[in-house]
Amino acid sequence: MLFYLFRRLLLAISVLLVTVTMLFSLVFLVPGDPASVALGPRATQAQKEALRQRMGMDQPALVQVGRFLARVATGDLGEDVLTHRPVNQLVARALPNTLVLALTAIGWAMLLGIPLGCWAALRPDTLADRVIGVLSTSVIALPAFVVAIYALLVFSVGLKWFPAIGAGHPGDLGSQLHALVLPSLTVGLSWIGYLARLVRASMLEVLQENHVRTYRAFGLSDRLIALHYVLPIAIVPVVSVLGVGIGSLLSGAVLTEIVFARPGLGKLAYDSVISRNFPVVMGTVVVTAALYVLANVAADLINARLDPRLRQGL
Repeated sequence: MLFYLFRRLLLAISVLLVTVTMLFSLVFLVPGDPASVALGPRATQAQKEALRQRMGMDQPALVQVGRFLARVATGDLGEDVLTHRPVNQLVARALPNTLVLALTAIGWAMLLGIPLGCWAALRPDTLADRVIGVLSTSVIALPAFVVAIYALLVFSVGLKWFPAIGAGHPGDLGSQLHALVLPSLTVGLSWIGYLARLVRASMLEVLQENHVRTYRAFGLSDRLIALHYVLPIAIVPVVSVLGVGIGSLLSGAVLTEIVFARPGLGKLAYDSVISRNFPVVMGTVVVTAALYVLANVAADLINARLDPRLRQGL
């Protein structure tokens, strides 16, 4: 297991280095001069050149990438060119809101999607199975930002059940949870349907295995077989999909944070792109990429724990 963990971590670090390098290059291809945006239209050319030099943008691209990676390795994400505050502080303030939103969305998806998938798998080709199939396919096809806009209009503006913007009052847990319900359901809605379909297909496949027939021959109930012998095997693909799909969850969280004006990484990255604040953009990109890689490593380890064949084959 330790060797398996070492290989996964080594692969994760390699993926993170390549991802950060590529994204660093793409960010600097975006039109616009960050020095001109930061200093305003009345800044002189000398002031702009001085700021570019301080930001290191007067160096060749490879030198900039190398310096950036060296700083990231030490935990330094740079300095905000507008407020001169460390990017670490801005990211640290925004990160908890995004993590809570993404994890709550995953919680909704697992809490509702897995039981629906099990229910459909144990009653194939029934009315309940068809209804679950239609509903799950429908919510998968809905983009997160469309769901966010309509949820805001219906439940916040129309019915006034939930706050329209913000993350709740600081220090008030009840207010924060109340403000979290609608955005998290918006992000996790499509994953509820996706997990329901995936669990159904996986369980139907496992239910056809010989050992399940043996359990039935011994008189075990379908409910006991499903919960204790089928679901632990059928859940392995779900964990893999959630690990890979954390990128989609984070992208959905970004759009949802913009719609609901939640102070998370997505809102921070969006505001930074608009103002051409490249250090903050890169800081949010690095942290998001790291979260994606860590989620995949965690999914691999959980799968290896659930299915020993995975760690024996690698």
